[in-house]
Amino acid sequence: MLQLICHPDTLAITVESLEVGTERMGDGGLWFRFHLEGQLDALDLGVPKAAERTDGLWQSTCFEAFLRKQDTDSYLEYNFAPSSQWAAYAFQEYRSGISELAVDTAPEILLDASEGHFAIETRVMLPTDWHDTPIELNLTAVIEETDGTKSYWALAHPPGKPDFHHKDCFALDLKAPSAA
Repeated sequence: MLQLICHPDTLAITVESLEVGTERMGDGGLWFRFHLEGQLDALDLGVPKAAERTDGLWQSTCFEAFLRKQDTDSYLEYNFAPSSQWAAYAFQEYRSGISELAVDTAPEILLDASEGHFAIETRVMLPTDWHDTPIELNLTAVIEETDGTKSYWALAHPPGKPDFHHKDCFALDLKAPSAA
């Protein structure tokens, strides 16, 4: 499990820790499990909704994955909400040239919660031209508390305000799957 770091300029009042596990699958899939420890009754986890593509998820509690092929400016963004809604985007370069990412299969989102922990697990299928290439990965989360306080979590943060799209946040290298 990888530890996500809270941005130093944002408050994380009720979140004790946030970790994520990831695995690259040989069939072109990526698996993620975000695990949060804290006071769940103080977090805005939304309400269950239909598992459908929805814009603007990052405006409340949302777990995200940003992927970039090495030595390119283009990247992908996946968003997963506790409501079971999701989003997927393709960017041509830093915060521009955005379009909805075509997906053949919607990500399945599984939730697990108890008094002190919350986990969201999902698997996405990468576009075909991403299957056999090394990927730089940024794993992030926006956590909103019931009082409106938001904290921003990532593997790494660039100087300044929270910016998950910044190249310095792509802190994890995933090798291409080996041919079996």
